[in-house]
Amino acid sequence: MDRSRCSPSADLSVHNGPQRALLEELAEAQLDGTRKAYLAHVTTIPLLILDDLAMRKLPQTAAEDLLEIIMRRYERASTLITSNRPVEDWGKLLGDTAAVAAFLDRLLHHAHVLTCGPRSWRTRLQGDRSDP
Repeated sequence: MDRSRCSPSADLSVHNGPQRALLEELAEAQLDGTRKAYLAHVTTIPLLILDDLAMRKLPQTAAEDLLEIIMRRYERASTLITSNRPVEDWGKLLGDTAAVAAFLDRLLHHAHVLTCGPRSWRTRLQGDRSDP
């Protein structure tokens, strides 16, 4: 796991980065035979933050890989996902509506969903600064 996206503490209690990077690391672990160990590690991180879900093209296995990660973390650890895409579109964007439905079922079971609206926070804050 790339330490640059982890907290500076020795226990690596937070993983923060784009979901694309997590999936790339998982693909590398698959290639070098360490997938099981990598998944075990990702499962034990107390807070996994996946930023910008589906902002870039994802590998064909993305939905199944995310499902496996969410299933392993379900009711064991916290997961925070950010996305500019509506949840209703995730199945189409990830290319596997059944896998996405399964991981959303687990992810949303105990979730707090925050919807920020169509306008980005950056744009909104910039507009607030220009108002007298």
